Amino acid sequence: QLRLVESGGGSVQPGGSLRLSCAASGFTLDEYAIGWFRQVPGKVREGVSCISASGYGTSYRDSVKGRFTISRDNTKNTVYLQMNSLKPEDTAVYYCAAVRSRPVCVLTSDPPVPGQYNYWGKGTLVTVSS
Repeated sequence: QLRLVESGGGSVQPGGSLRLSCAASGFTLDEYAIGWFRQVPGKVREGVSCISASGYGTSYRDSVKGRFTISRDNTKNTVYLQMNSLKPEDTAVYYCAAVRSRPVCVLTSDPPVPGQYNYWGKGTLVTVSS
């Protein structure tokens, strides 16, 4: 059974850091593009960052560029989102999602689109507050 599990969320003060993990089971990640998304209650889920199946393609939404870094370790079947200089507006439930496609998140500067991804985790809450 294909499964994605996010971890690493929590509460942090503005300016702090967190590293989110997205661990896959039931399949190997090396053929899948992975996206990170976030959602605040009452708002639309938005794409934060993605990494291509090869790992060579990445993209970020403008508001997190220079602060967030996505990476993958296929030996651990895990994708990470390092979040630095966190701001209160980063507060949200963060989800990772997967799609078995090599072209996704390649040669693009656009953040990921939820409709492109078909496997989703249940999310991890990130709260940035003083």
